[in-house]
Amino acid sequence: MPRAMGLDVGTKTIGVAVSDELGIAPHPVCTVARESVRKDTDRLVALGVERGVDVWVVGLPLELDGTEERSARLARQIGKAVRASTGQRVVYVDERFTSVQAERDLIGQGVSRRRRKQVIDQAAAMRILQSWLEHGVAIVEEEEA
Repeated sequence: MPRAMGLDVGTKTIGVAVSDELGIAPHPVCTVARESVRKDTDRLVALGVERGVDVWVVGLPLELDGTEERSARLARQIGKAVRASTGQRVVYVDERFTSVQAERDLIGQGVSRRRRKQVIDQAAAMRILQSWLEHGVAIVEEEEA
């Protein structure tokens, strides 16, 4: 199973998660503060190299009606930059409601409000990655090789 990195791309931060060696479970990595597409991509690629990643799973924040607006374009921009930089496979997964679900998960685990703010993006990235690990069919689109 390929080692995958999940990304929850936001306007201010990018939540990052990585699959285990068996491709069964996602684990939080960090939250990257957004600077620029170039700097963000360099940081993400370095994290991917460090962890032996060979496929990237980018959450695509579609609108309720399935259309793509600004947030989805930002996610695709990062996905395309990662693809151009690494030559590796990049897939997009519908991430509607992942942040809400991640917040509920953290509340259920008794995580304090302050701590939730620090890790919510990583938890959402784990949700995105878990969706792909469990249901590869949940892929919205794959970047061409």
